[in-house]
Amino acid sequence: MPKIWDISPPVNAQSPVFPGDTVYQQTWCATIGPGCPVNVSAITLSPHAGAHADAPLHYDATGKAIGEVDLDAFIGPCRVIHAIGCGPLVQWQHIEHAMSGGAWGPAPLPQRVLVRVYEKMPQTAFDNALPAFAPETVARLADLGVKLIGIDSASIDPADSKALPSHQTIRQRGLRVLENLLLDDVPEGDYELIALPLKFTTADASPVRAILRKLP
Repeated sequence: MPKIWDISPPVNAQSPVFPGDTVYQQTWCATIGPGCPVNVSAITLSPHAGAHADAPLHYDATGKAIGEVDLDAFIGPCRVIHAIGCGPLVQWQHIEHAMSGGAWGPAPLPQRVLVRVYEKMPQTAFDNALPAFAPETVARLADLGVKLIGIDSASIDPADSKALPSHQTIRQRGLRVLENLLLDDVPEGDYELIALPLKFTTADASPVRAILRKLP
């Protein structure tokens, strides 16, 4: 079996969420004991907790809910690119080294690109200074045929952004997005991505169990 990298951070009561968003909570509706053969819990959480896929509905009032989005973007060849220490925005010069050619050889850029910006992804505290994508970088990736971008920070836009230019760029260009990935142990390179959202028919996002597998 090919090696698997689990790129989903743990989801629990310590999982950071955007300030004001719904934190993870779990209560037990039933527990194993006399007269009860099973444990059953109830979970409350933001669909943006942990590794997740945003739906167009998240940034477009008339956009599709996550359960209506085609799944093809969330499975297939992808490239992991390191831009650690890039500063507040991932600019083109931070990822240009991983485009086709040079040390990367003749392999064309896959349709999915995941960018690692953290040496260690914050898993228990929200990063108000989270690195995000420059919208110009998103547009250039779209020009190259990319249909999904991902990042190990909580958003492709700065935490204090109100205009959300990178989200608006993926809206305009029809891209899909994964956020809050855990890429700490993933070398740069090409992989198979599998990160399927749940079929929430009215939700603005969905958690994913995202994995990478090494290509043959």
